[in-house]
Amino acid sequence: MQARLLLEDGTLFTGVSFGAETEKIGEVVFNTGMTGYQELLSDPSYCGQIVTMTYPLIGNYGITRDDFEAVRPNLFGMAVRRYEPIPSNWRSQFSLGELLKEYEIPGIAGIDTRMLTRKIRQFGSMRGLLTTGQEQVEELLERLTSSPVPHDQVARTSTNVVYSVPGRKERIVVLDCGSKNGIVHELSQRNCDIIVVPHTTTADQIRRLAPDGVQLSNGPGDPKDNLHVVETIKQLLGEFPIFGICLGHQLLALACGADTSKLKFGHRGGNHPVKELETGRCYITSQNHSYAVTEESIQSTDLVVTHINNNDKTIEGLKHKTHPAFSVQYHPEAAPGPNDSSYLFDQFIEMIRKHKQENPQRPRQAVLSEMLRGELTNA
Repeated sequence: MQARLLLEDGTLFTGVSFGAETEKIGEVVFNTGMTGYQELLSDPSYCGQIVTMTYPLIGNYGITRDDFEAVRPNLFGMAVRRYEPIPSNWRSQFSLGELLKEYEIPGIAGIDTRMLTRKIRQFGSMRGLLTTGQEQVEELLERLTSSPVPHDQVARTSTNVVYSVPGRKERIVVLDCGSKNGIVHELSQRNCDIIVVPHTTTADQIRRLAPDGVQLSNGPGDPKDNLHVVETIKQLLGEFPIFGICLGHQLLALACGADTSKLKFGHRGGNHPVKELETGRCYITSQNHSYAVTEESIQSTDLVVTHINNNDKTIEGLKHKTHPAFSVQYHPEAAPGPNDSSYLFDQFIEMIRKHKQENPQRPRQAVLSEMLRGELTNA
């Protein structure tokens, strides 16, 4: 079956459908990863986006449920040069096309993804319509240009309920703005007692969970669409150690008075070089984001830049001058991608332990006894 990808500037790509027979409108972006298409399509940060893969052969190792980064795929469509319908991998349970059809996601193959990528690099990411329908191009373009831009991606991908992953060490509350399973996995490997909460959870609700630290997750969309989360972070800053990843990094920056802006075509792939300013060491990182913290806005805050992107010099890491809080724009849980930066989770745990030593908590029984004595005295 024929599939077509129409960009908002009128550019039309015609190819073959390998996904669902449907129509989706989303932001068209590209990812430079050679592998990892399964983790990519299940990453909540891709919600609302149609992703083109720059590597030409996609689907050759199939799909296995064990590698999902969320319960279900979150992207709106896939565009590839060549799709392989018959996977060759002993772990494969079904094909990429079968997965897309199961979740009503369209896919297009046989198009010039090199041309599409070069267009995005030159003119920036743009909205597109991916369809298997037969309507006239003029009708499709009108539908594309008149469709509203979504601002609820975090609400679509965040958990609706509180759930826990028990552990015997530090209690970490993960504020889920579209979190990848890799974050919980990294914390679980360190035997943390994890509680995952929805993005709408208030500061008081988090306090009642008695966390040792707060993890701000990754997620999709514009950070400024989530000012309720920014307000929650403001109230928790300085009270608990905080570690932000990707969208969590941007939200922490906004909470500290910095600003964010949209990049021309974003960073997506598993080979982005990031320099740690303190040591001068370069890390190869996994990234997926459209927005970044603006450098000029940092000057008037209590934030310090810790990492920069070696390609375009954008900010990749921040820490607070006085409070136990830091963040990175890239993905230390790296799925897909290199594992160079998983040490950041260890730094988070060390920050928590240092904070607890410097701010010992009084036993709850002593606090209750004081309250009781005060009530008796007043009576």
